[in-house]
Amino acid sequence: MFFKKKKEEAAAPKKELLYRENIRVNCEPAPKNDVIRSVGQMLADSGYVDQPYVEAMIEREKTFSTFMGSGLALPHGVESAKKEVKASGIAVMTFPKGVDWDGNEVHVVIGIAGVGDEHLDILSNIAEKMLDDTAAERLASGDVDTVYNILSGKE
Repeated sequence: MFFKKKKEEAAAPKKELLYRENIRVNCEPAPKNDVIRSVGQMLADSGYVDQPYVEAMIEREKTFSTFMGSGLALPHGVESAKKEVKASGIAVMTFPKGVDWDGNEVHVVIGIAGVGDEHLDILSNIAEKMLDDTAAERLASGDVDTVYNILSGKE
């Protein structure tokens, strides 16, 4: 036979939802759209999403604020950008001095990309963690390891 079928290549290992390199703490305040682009770019640079997803996060914010209360914002892309998501993942930025989010003060920004409906599970898990005031405060003021351990369920 002239053409041999390639052996099935081993499937790439599933990406972790959060990597330490996708956590930036003690960030300086910046305009909301700049923050969204920064956290979105972290998702793109890590291979969770294709580049157009970053602007889709800005589009989402135009139609519906991603401010969740308790100093938390969870920017994510519009539904039509689902095709740009390659793997579920999150990226985190903390702002001890706060960021103005349409009149609300935000200290923790978690950019989210979810394959299929996985973003709903991610949102639910984050919301559950933020119900604990101690965890919410530790997220806002913690170092990279603290943020990683809280959000990855290691503590």
